[in-house]
Amino acid sequence: MALLSGQAGQGDAWAQPQTGLPVSDLVINTAAGPKKFRVELANTDASRSRGMMFRTQMAPDAGMLFDFFTEQPASFWMRNTLIPLDMIFIKADGTILNIHQRAIPHDETSVNSAGPVRAVLEVNGGTASRLGIKPGDKVDHAIFGRKP
Repeated sequence: MALLSGQAGQGDAWAQPQTGLPVSDLVINTAAGPKKFRVELANTDASRSRGMMFRTQMAPDAGMLFDFFTEQPASFWMRNTLIPLDMIFIKADGTILNIHQRAIPHDETSVNSAGPVRAVLEVNGGTASRLGIKPGDKVDHAIFGRKP
């Protein structure tokens, strides 16, 4: 999944999953208890633009956290994304604003936040439903000032 942006003409080398992103722990506090993830941090324009493109799999407890540094409306699409994803839109205080479940691979339809968000967490499609993650749940991660 990537932010809406064009990547035409980047060549075959570009059509590979990105690697080398910082990795950290993240916890979502649900009604059923804390759910732990190990996430890659996409915190540059380039890493946010590439996102989860070209990946064929992701561990069940993994994800990618897109950090915008300030709250803003967020819009994503699934161009060049090969696996279904849940997109969890998170406000600056770590509160989940909205969730888009099971985004369809290769779909170029915009998936939007319901308002301004600081970050978006992408996890495997169906994870939010399976773990009972809902809007209003709190996310613990250093970018929200809430360490797990």
